[in-house]
Amino acid sequence: MRFKLIGLLILVCSFTANAHFVKDSLQIKEIKSKWMVKNNASLFLTENAFINWNAGGNNSIAGIVKMQFLRNFKNDHIVWSNEMKTNYGLNKQAERELRKSEDLFEINSTFGYRRDTSSLWYTSAKFNFKTQFANGYNYPDKTKPKSKIFAPAYMHIGVGSEYTSKKHKLKLYVSPITNKTTYVLDHTLSNQGAFGVKKAVYDTEGNLISEGDKIKMEFGTLLTGRWEKLVMENIKMTNKLSLYSDYINNFGNVDFDWELNFDLKINKYIKANVGSHVIYDDDIKTKTDVDSEGNFEIKGAKIQLKQLLGVGLSYSF
Repeated sequence: MRFKLIGLLILVCSFTANAHFVKDSLQIKEIKSKWMVKNNASLFLTENAFINWNAGGNNSIAGIVKMQFLRNFKNDHIVWSNEMKTNYGLNKQAERELRKSEDLFEINSTFGYRRDTSSLWYTSAKFNFKTQFANGYNYPDKTKPKSKIFAPAYMHIGVGSEYTSKKHKLKLYVSPITNKTTYVLDHTLSNQGAFGVKKAVYDTEGNLISEGDKIKMEFGTLLTGRWEKLVMENIKMTNKLSLYSDYINNFGNVDFDWELNFDLKINKYIKANVGSHVIYDDDIKTKTDVDSEGNFEIKGAKIQLKQLLGVGLSYSF
């Protein structure tokens, strides 16, 4: 009788343990199912070649490598979007040195919460960090870099509200409180006052009195938007806009960052990309050479424009 009772207890315990294991496995699967994981790697190429071409022209080749990593979580009340992007491009023309054409490292994270599951508005916190990998130059002069890794680097941290419409593939984020931090972690560039940091102070004989700042902090309002639309079969438009205005310094001056891209899908692995990128930052002043000795004059900020047209390989995993 004792052995039967022990056997019955073992059987009950095994069923209980198995039930807990199944329950835990289902919970893990449920959590995993709420995560969307997507990775993409792309290589875009453009090339021109001329042989005995009467009209003339320079041989050239350019390539851009783009990588994107997405980790997004969503349930009835919480949405958490994470993205890391890396872009790097080079351009080579005949009788001219290799030049950089694209350079970006960016991290985005947005955490949102809503109490009402029918609402499209989330109380959100947003983080953005952006810098570059390699030195930037005013070509053909490569003796004096105008930018480096973490010089500059930009970080935005703020809280606000985000409207999300899955049906229209639209996101609109409004933040009345956003901290923008500019890093210039290069001694020479920070002493020049590059990218809006406080420059170094020198005496009348050119001796250094105090170093330039490497960090500039601002507090302001941020508005961002993202809209995706399938224009026609195999052509997707992505429109992104960011507007920022500082409360303390020159309130009313708006920094904007606008990207418009069209992805043309040819097949599973080949696609074309047409895009433009417009930036205006009041802290980024232009420099004009005044003589052959390297002296320059700092002028006001100007609109920055970049355009892209490329065909290449794209692989998602």
